[in-house]
Amino acid sequence: MAFDPTKTAVVVVDMQNGFCHPDGSLYAEASEAAIEPVTALVERARDAGASVVYTRDVHPPDQFDDTHYYDEFDRWGEHVVEGSWDAELVADLDVRDDDRVVEKHTYDAFYRTDLEGFLDAHGIRDLLICGTLANVCVLHTAGSAGLRDYRPVVVEDALGYITEEHREYAVDHADWLFGETTTRDEVGFASE
Repeated sequence: MAFDPTKTAVVVVDMQNGFCHPDGSLYAEASEAAIEPVTALVERARDAGASVVYTRDVHPPDQFDDTHYYDEFDRWGEHVVEGSWDAELVADLDVRDDDRVVEKHTYDAFYRTDLEGFLDAHGIRDLLICGTLANVCVLHTAGSAGLRDYRPVVVEDALGYITEEHREYAVDHADWLFGETTTRDEVGFASE
């Protein structure tokens, strides 16, 4: 699967302490295990000249105080609260000054963020999507990308998840409904 690095971004979803570190509020072992595959993919993409986008799921303490239905704290408990260690990207990621960091407040990295504007301004059409959780923020971000006419490609061996069934569901659903899936070894860049 070949990608033009000038039109491609790796979108790393929510690789934060709260999800990937054993002391995190919603830690999942597979999310921690995804750090190495994610960083390897980012390194290859960066070396080829592709863009790198990191998303951070961040919740102001009062975000859900007046909501009618959508309340992540009710569903998951308090997590990745704004300004907390929990909300920071894991230290093992090589986040650089020219990478884009998008702060989001829902499962979807496009919802009320500047992600779409950034991608459009840089002529990016293809998205290699990895990170955590496979069946929550990764899947919702990939679906939203497809609805906006980007090419979302979920990198199935660079995903965090709670159970293997969740990962399988996300990969199958992404492939069937709105995008494509691949593995790190299948990703190639025109400059390689």
